[in-house]
Amino acid sequence: MDKQKEKWKKRTRRHHRVRRTVQGTLERPRLSVYRSLSHIYAQIIDDVEGKTLVASSTRDKEVQAQAAYGGNCGAAKQVGEDLAAKALDAGIQKVVFDRGGQKYHGRIKALADAAREKGLKF
Repeated sequence: MDKQKEKWKKRTRRHHRVRRTVQGTLERPRLSVYRSLSHIYAQIIDDVEGKTLVASSTRDKEVQAQAAYGGNCGAAKQVGEDLAAKALDAGIQKVVFDRGGQKYHGRIKALADAAREKGLKF
């Protein structure tokens, strides 16, 4: 149990450190990523207004049709592509990336790379 608490503390510490410097504005909103064991969620947020502009996750019907399981890199890639397409339709081209305290590896990296390939700049 102590190992789980330590991992949670480390992730929380990284998340607070990143959030001190990363702020989303209307010109450059924040792309926030949350990863659970079986799903991945991403949203683009304007922190000044406190509003979510665009969101996508492995629980969306469009993504579920393409990815059978939401907890792998393939599903994360689908979420990144879906989010980038929705963002470009909404007129958002530049974002700042908030990895939510997670290490930039695996599903987080797959989502970010897919969003970059589809046209988001960060």
